[in-house]
Amino acid sequence: MDIEFNKREDQNKLKLAEINRLFAEIKKGGGEKRLQKQRDEGKLTARERIEYLLDKNSESIEIGGFAGYGMYEEEGGCPSAGVVVVMGYVSGKQCLIVANDASVKAGAWFPITAKKNLRAQEISMENKLPIIYLVDSAGVYLPMQDEIFPDKEHFGRIFRNNAKMSSMGIVQISAVMGSCVAGGAYLPIMSDEAMIVDKTGSIFLAGSYLVKAAIGENIDNETLGGATTHCEISGVTDYKAKDDKDALDRIKNIMKTIGSYEKAGFDRTESFPPKEDIRNIFGHMPASRADQYDTYNIIKCLVDNSEYEEYKPDYGKTIICATARIDGWSVGIVANQRKLVKSGKGEMQFGGVIYSDSADKATRFIANCNQRKIPLIFLQDVTGFMVGSKSEHGGIIKDGAKMVNAVANSVVPKFTVITGNSYGAGNYAMCGKAYDPRLIVAWPWSELAVMGGSQAAKVLAQIQESTLKKQGKEISEEEHREILDTISKRYQKQTEPTYAAARLWTDAIINPIDTRTWISMGIEAADHAPITEKFNLGVIQV
Repeated sequence: MDIEFNKREDQNKLKLAEINRLFAEIKKGGGEKRLQKQRDEGKLTARERIEYLLDKNSESIEIGGFAGYGMYEEEGGCPSAGVVVVMGYVSGKQCLIVANDASVKAGAWFPITAKKNLRAQEISMENKLPIIYLVDSAGVYLPMQDEIFPDKEHFGRIFRNNAKMSSMGIVQISAVMGSCVAGGAYLPIMSDEAMIVDKTGSIFLAGSYLVKAAIGENIDNETLGGATTHCEISGVTDYKAKDDKDALDRIKNIMKTIGSYEKAGFDRTESFPPKEDIRNIFGHMPASRADQYDTYNIIKCLVDNSEYEEYKPDYGKTIICATARIDGWSVGIVANQRKLVKSGKGEMQFGGVIYSDSADKATRFIANCNQRKIPLIFLQDVTGFMVGSKSEHGGIIKDGAKMVNAVANSVVPKFTVITGNSYGAGNYAMCGKAYDPRLIVAWPWSELAVMGGSQAAKVLAQIQESTLKKQGKEISEEEHREILDTISKRYQKQTEPTYAAARLWTDAIINPIDTRTWISMGIEAADHAPITEKFNLGVIQV
């Protein structure tokens, strides 16, 4: 029995349990009372609608479940950004489902709601996946309209995307299952097929109160924009459903009729589970983000048969590059090695740090994967690029720039798993959010920040103390500790995976055991979109 392994396993499982506990609360949306109110009105809740729509016993993944976590507390919060986004299978076809949660502020749109909807559309557009909108929303959350209405990536972008997606041949299906007000009324009507639920669904640019205020007309909402009105008089919607299940059944029938798609052609063979038990990840990963460990053990837990073919194994050892299979899909893995290694020149190199030789190797490997049409998987546990005179004189900046160039210009689908640290420019080189990974997920103990917490706190404390000294104030040892402690706590909070997931810097915080599912479904989605761009590294500094 390995006592240390068991200790690490217990500590990491506790972190996962805490994430699961938080997510269970988030899933309650606006609370059990509001969810029950929906049921009493004859409606299903957002999550019930999705569950009914998805094929039974099929895989699915939820995007942005933590969006909005800890935000807008003065407004009463916005769990899961008031909208549920799931990638799954309907009538055997892979697709995205976007469902407004009317239990959260009547489905009103907060800034993060718009961001999450745009992320769902981005995934649909990148992968040419059909998308289903289950609409039940009161429209923009008016107290915050200035943060959601006029800018490029605000509410209006959603309708622009509707139009663009239609022109790209991406199937869009909408069901209006509750309110659909103002600008939100355009979303279903810009879909290929739109239906409305009788008595509970309504669509109008302005509700009865606003109509009365604007033009003095007295009219009730049902007559103004109910199912009968839009199916028989205006022709705005295509079908009238008698209840939620009837609408969802109709969507299932439409999905059955969708033809096959042109594939990108990523290679897939029979899937095999890893020989190394995937649950061993919990014991291999250290409890502290500063501790070293062997990344090869993690790779063996993730890839088919625990088999991989390593590229340049004896060169640039702080980044592991290897081809392997995950759920049968051929993948190229770029992973930070987190243990201390010795270079061919006999120099010791810190784990998790990108050196010139490892950046060089990764650049060439990424180019090779593009040449061979192999999707890239980044296992990110990086503390940054090596610093100091030796590295600077050796050209770490130009070698790092090469790697960034390769990642940025890569045309094969990229997927990022933040397994530990994601610090500084290392986040960029290892395909952080800014580099358009098709999906980016984090493990429960991960940290995202411009630098490690202790280093950052010391720098920030020095700056604050220097300012106070200029003002003629002397800092006692106790005051120094207090300043450092205050800064450390604030900074630490910002590095937590929930902070990043709340802002959609990552798509999800996942159980490491689900990593293979996320990657497999991600590549299957990507296979819907043939690669049309040519790989070109651009100008690089040699």
